[in-house]
Amino acid sequence: MPENSAPADAASNDVDSKYAASTDIDRPPRRTPRTSPVKGAAIPRGKHKANKHRSVWVELPILLLVALLVALLVKSFLVQSFYIPSQSMEPTLLVGDRLLVNKVIYKFREPERGEVVVFTPPAVWKQRNNSDDFIKRIIGVGGDRVICCDPKGRITVNGYALNEDYLYPGNVPSQLRFDVTVPRDRYFMMGDHRAQSGDSRAHLDSHRGTIARSAIVGRAFAIYWPLNRMDNLPVPDTLRRVPEPGR
Repeated sequence: MPENSAPADAASNDVDSKYAASTDIDRPPRRTPRTSPVKGAAIPRGKHKANKHRSVWVELPILLLVALLVALLVKSFLVQSFYIPSQSMEPTLLVGDRLLVNKVIYKFREPERGEVVVFTPPAVWKQRNNSDDFIKRIIGVGGDRVICCDPKGRITVNGYALNEDYLYPGNVPSQLRFDVTVPRDRYFMMGDHRAQSGDSRAHLDSHRGTIARSAIVGRAFAIYWPLNRMDNLPVPDTLRRVPEPGR
């Protein structure tokens, strides 16, 4: 009968749909491609890794360039490394020592007695030494009267006798006699190894052997190499005790 065909078909469809439903449950879940969290575009795994490696190689040269620029700025304006080539500052500084020099400190204050400084020497100084830069200790500042020597062979600054225990063993404070009043904004320099130092004493005929403030590169404040020599460079107590001129 034609009327019964429809219900039979319906029953058949119900069975098929149930079967389909059961097979869908047993079927493994379909994997969906990873998508970009921004645009929703699918990103293949291999391409994602390639892009990551490419970005590293692009960023690395930029980081190296930034590091180089920072190093150049630090060297030019803040701190610079210097190498000791001579014996003139022994035993404080030995040949081969490498130092850090603060190049900005004297933009904020005056150089002080006892500090070890790097400076560009006048042309007359270079006749005996071809180095572009010298390193010495400040013994006298503007207004100081520096004399060698008192009856005990000691250098005096403003009448105060220095106890220079930083000198090279066996050296006397100076074999050259002098009496210098340091001009304003100039400095009387001496090496710690007095017998091996060509310093202010050797140039008394030019500005009384003194160095202009504008010639000072900066203050040497630390030895960083070799590692067994790492140390700071403090001001000796005897030079801290020097009275100001006129006192």
